[in-house]
Amino acid sequence: MQIGPYTIAPNVVLAPMAGVTDKPFRQLCKRLGAGLAASEMTISDPRFWNTRKSIHRMDHAGEPAPISVQIAGTEPRQLAEAARYNVDHGAQIIDINMGCPAKKVCNAWAGSALMRDEALVARILEAVVGAVDVPVTLKIRTGWCAQVRNAPAIARIAQDSGIAALAVHGRTRDQHYTGTAEYDTIAAIKTMLDIPVLANGDVDSPRKAAQVLAHTGADAVMVGRAAQGRPWIFREIAHYLATGEELPPPSLEEVRDILLGHLADLHAFYGEPQGVRIARKHLGWYAKDRPEHTDEQRAAFRAVVNAAESADAQLRLTRDYFDGLIAAQPLAAA
Repeated sequence: MQIGPYTIAPNVVLAPMAGVTDKPFRQLCKRLGAGLAASEMTISDPRFWNTRKSIHRMDHAGEPAPISVQIAGTEPRQLAEAARYNVDHGAQIIDINMGCPAKKVCNAWAGSALMRDEALVARILEAVVGAVDVPVTLKIRTGWCAQVRNAPAIARIAQDSGIAALAVHGRTRDQHYTGTAEYDTIAAIKTMLDIPVLANGDVDSPRKAAQVLAHTGADAVMVGRAAQGRPWIFREIAHYLATGEELPPPSLEEVRDILLGHLADLHAFYGEPQGVRIARKHLGWYAKDRPEHTDEQRAAFRAVVNAAESADAQLRLTRDYFDGLIAAQPLAAA
């Protein structure tokens, strides 16, 4: 898939997720096969650019290209200025958020709420595209509600405004993340446009990714929640799309090493105690639904790592837990 001058390979992309796709997680997913990873959404209001949270979100030092930064807001001139600011600070692709369903975002008339005002959408897109000399992409939903699936109209506006690629989540705003994603709207949009289209929503396995691509004709799939605690899903999907064969799941040893590396990166990026606190949700995702864990083991693991107050303790407890699982494997086999 081509976005401006950038070739996105493989065509498996990490969805931007607030509170999840920080720099350590983006870099990890890229190392494990994601062709592109966009940042968490950055607010367009310049009053908040120098907060600790925004400074972390705008940190792209050492990140492999292309660096995609998502911006959110409601005022065209402000969003254009935010795009310029982020390009000056390393962004090589600007992504506009019109897909977030969160109430606090929509109440500010940002995120997916913008889809209710197609004229405003056009003004925003034209302002941002005109403000920067890097590709601008857009993420939307299929509509505001089941009765208003106006994503095809927004898609046409996007292409006419100079948007370089369009990601579509196969849910309306009022669905949030409930129910199941539908892909017919994405397929219809793909037939209308000449720009790349990315299909998003419920892509949680290599086979599902292939099915979604076949159904929609999209140029790429975007993976969101399925990557939480399972960042190797990108290489699994890429391998399946390339060969038709499924990779074996990672060994416990590899999962341990990936997780310990991720924790160390979080601790280094945020410092203590913030890095330790942020790591806890990732530890919970890694433990969730893993076949080699019993419910009791998962509960015990969460209790132990949540009790850790220092980076050293968190790393040690995590290593000990996985080493115990690894040591038990021969016994279980016997």
